[in-house]
Amino acid sequence: MIREEDVYKIGVIGKTHGVKGELSIHVDDDVFDRVDADYLVLRLDGIFVPFFMEEYRFRSEEVVLMKFVSVDTQERARELTGTEVFFPRHLAESEEETELSMAQIVGFSIVNDADGKEVGRVENIDDSTVNTLFELDNGILIPATDDMVTEIDMEKRIVRMLLPEGLLDL
Repeated sequence: MIREEDVYKIGVIGKTHGVKGELSIHVDDDVFDRVDADYLVLRLDGIFVPFFMEEYRFRSEEVVLMKFVSVDTQERARELTGTEVFFPRHLAESEEETELSMAQIVGFSIVNDADGKEVGRVENIDDSTVNTLFELDNGILIPATDDMVTEIDMEKRIVRMLLPEGLLDL
C-alpha cells in the first residue's frame, strides 16, 4: 500500500486530450527533467494508486500530455480529470539524484537552529511571487531561501533553518 509520506505532489490532471485516453497534467515540479520513472501515483477516493505511463510529451513547461496504460478511451480519461498526481519519493531521492525540488519538502518539519524547536510542517510551497515561501500547517510563512537552510535530513524529513530573530513574531 502506498502511503502519503511515500509520495509528493507534482501536479493535477487537467482536461482530456484527444479520444484515445491521453490527459494533460499541469505540473509544478521538474521531476521529468531529473528522474526516469515507469509510473506516477494518483489519489483516487483517498487511496494512492500507481498508474504506469505508456508515453508522455511536453506541451509546455507546465503541461505534460500523458498516456497511461489501460486508460484507452476519452471517457475513462475524463474520470481522472481533477485528480492529484504524485511522484514516488524513493525514485526522486535516489543516491544519484542530487537535486531536490521544492515539492519534495512538503510534509517536512521546519526546525529553527537557533533554539532547536520545531516551527511547523510544510503544508504548501507558495511560489506565486518572486520570494518563494514555505506555508506551514500552523499558518506561519517562512521564506524558502537557500541561505537560511542549514541542513535537509531526507530520512527524518526535517529542514533545519537558521531563522532571523523576530521572524516568528510577525
